[in-house]
Amino acid sequence: MNLSIADAGPVSPLPILRPPETPVRDFGHPPSLLPYGRREGYTRDPAPREVASVTLENERLRAVFLPGLGGRLWSLTDRGSGRELLHSGPVIQLANLALRDAWFAGGVEWNLGTTGHWALTCEPLHAAWVDAPYPVLRMYEYERMRGVVVQIDATLPPGSASLVVSIAIRNPRADAVPVYWWSNIAVPQTPGCRVLAPASQAEHFDYTQRLTTVPYPGTLDVSYPGTWRSAADYFFHVTGGIPWIAAVGADGHGLLHASTRRLKGRKLFGWGTSPGGERWQRWLAGPYLEIQAGLARTQLEHLPLPGHTTWTWTETYSPLTLPDPHVPYEQARAAVTVPPVPPYAWTERPLTEVIHAGSGWGALERRAGTLPGSAATPFPDDTLGEEQAPWLTLLEKGELPGEAACVVGPRWLDLLAGATDPHGRYHLGLNLWATGDAAGAVGTWREALASGRDPLLLRALAEAHRIDGDDAAAAVLLQEAHARAPGLRPLTVETLTALVAADRPAAALTLIEVLPAAERAHGRIRLLEAQAALAAGDRARARHILAEGLVVPDLREGENTLDELWFACHGETRALPPDYDFRMS
Repeated sequence: MNLSIADAGPVSPLPILRPPETPVRDFGHPPSLLPYGRREGYTRDPAPREVASVTLENERLRAVFLPGLGGRLWSLTDRGSGRELLHSGPVIQLANLALRDAWFAGGVEWNLGTTGHWALTCEPLHAAWVDAPYPVLRMYEYERMRGVVVQIDATLPPGSASLVVSIAIRNPRADAVPVYWWSNIAVPQTPGCRVLAPASQAEHFDYTQRLTTVPYPGTLDVSYPGTWRSAADYFFHVTGGIPWIAAVGADGHGLLHASTRRLKGRKLFGWGTSPGGERWQRWLAGPYLEIQAGLARTQLEHLPLPGHTTWTWTETYSPLTLPDPHVPYEQARAAVTVPPVPPYAWTERPLTEVIHAGSGWGALERRAGTLPGSAATPFPDDTLGEEQAPWLTLLEKGELPGEAACVVGPRWLDLLAGATDPHGRYHLGLNLWATGDAAGAVGTWREALASGRDPLLLRALAEAHRIDGDDAAAAVLLQEAHARAPGLRPLTVETLTALVAADRPAAALTLIEVLPAAERAHGRIRLLEAQAALAAGDRARARHILAEGLVVPDLREGENTLDELWFACHGETRALPPDYDFRMS
């Protein structure tokens, strides 16, 4: 498939020690996103390129999947009418909305792991055809943070008016694992678009970080997301038999999502019509809204998946037509006919033809003895690559040769326990941190520094100090780490951010002055320069950067740095330019 896309770039060598903040610290909230690093390095200038795609088709529907980008269901077309049922387009514009940074809007995203857009959203999945009477596409991967296997089977049975997707999550471990899942469905937000669900109440959640039980649709009829002022989530109190949710346009045509009962949660998200919400949609190639389906009622919850257990459920995606979508809500909801979700029999069927390769991490875990072999989701040795090579050496020889991508888990913690070299001690600390033993990790890293001032060790200790609220100590350690590894942009950004947070703007500006021109021109570094200049009392320099036009490709959802910088430079009476307005409330 030909699409315009900005490459997510290489994975940062700096692993994520703390996930983005979530408002509720409930069961299952992980202490870190280890073993993952950030996906960054993208721009605002997508270029045409070939993207791997797989098409399923029957007489009534055509579905297109992107196995190289998290298995995203990118397009679902009603062949009879030619209508596209999802929000998608010719451009994939990356932005900082996922747990690991890079994310793009459109299609149906599968979210496994913890609150947020999942760690594999821009990663390749294994894809193959299944031994079945008609085409069944299987996509699967080993999810490294939770240590589970996710399997997504999609099919269009002959004559079916529904795309059938069956999900399986396998826990190969003896202990229970916290599980989070939401199928995130982007649909066009056209004038008069309405969202229906079998619920009269919902949990309202917005950027004030509070859950409030409210009637749905209420007196203002929030079932029309195009009328909202601000961005919001509605987590429905679903009742009745088959869980479902639907989005229909003003003409009565739209998409119906239904599932078996395990996938009981339903959610509506809209960006709202404020300047900030509309700016975000332009930034992400909107306008669109999201209807979602999850294992729990809200996205602040995780459920325990018992050891050696597989959970499965089936979802259907169908065209929907209502004769009059604008009748009173109860009448419109009652007019939705939800067909039975068909049984699915192919979950354990073996593969017949591999068509796309995922990562080698599942094969590594199989070699380590922590992941049993399976004909349904094989992880063969030929998927092992350079990233896994150091860990194979650890398995075979008991030592970790040189730098390596992060791997965590009980097996690796045991193997690393006797490590004496700095690389092994660094990864031992990461494994301890992943278990929640922050004190053990910090002690290990400090001991390892006695053998050499490795920049990754220095950065790990700095991040631990930052998380603990000690910006000054973090800045000192990051300055040393950056001096030893000046060519890592992620480390440059972290160092500058720490210096600004530690109220050392002059040191930040001094570092910026010696950066190569290409690095200094990066939008995030230009933003940090403006913040440091303002903190140092040089308002003219900060204003000059804003006047030139400041584009920050990795601006985080909910981040208010641009509007705060503008008003700090110009005062509250000067109108905020639309290009700088990403305010969510």
